[in-house]
Amino acid sequence: MRPRLPTGLYSAAAIAMLGLLVTSCGPRPPSIIATDHSALSTMERVMLSASACWFKSSDPTFASYQLAPELNSFTGRPRILVVDKKHPTGRPSLVVQAEGNPAQLQAFGPMLNGASGGRITGDVNRWAAGSKNCT
Repeated sequence: MRPRLPTGLYSAAAIAMLGLLVTSCGPRPPSIIATDHSALSTMERVMLSASACWFKSSDPTFASYQLAPELNSFTGRPRILVVDKKHPTGRPSLVVQAEGNPAQLQAFGPMLNGASGGRITGDVNRWAAGSKNCT
């Protein structure tokens, strides 16, 4: 003789599963595509604009420097470095990095203390916000 299980338990489970199935088949709200404000996407925008506006344009402020992007950061802080062309493995003259979503930027280095510090800060903030314009 087989033991009998209460049928009410099976009925309740069947109704719950049917309810889940019905609700998962319903219409879904449309997804909204927004501008990505993650640290990586923000630093990609900044890097592309810095490359175009500071280095490829032959800006005299950056003539003795080169851009060294480090976007594949395992620390969660993608960054770009501005380093001396003659000593690219030395200390960077400018570091711009971002962290989080939405990204929070930080910039530091001796170039910010020089005459072009205000311009660099303005450029980076503008590019991080989505502008592609040079100064």
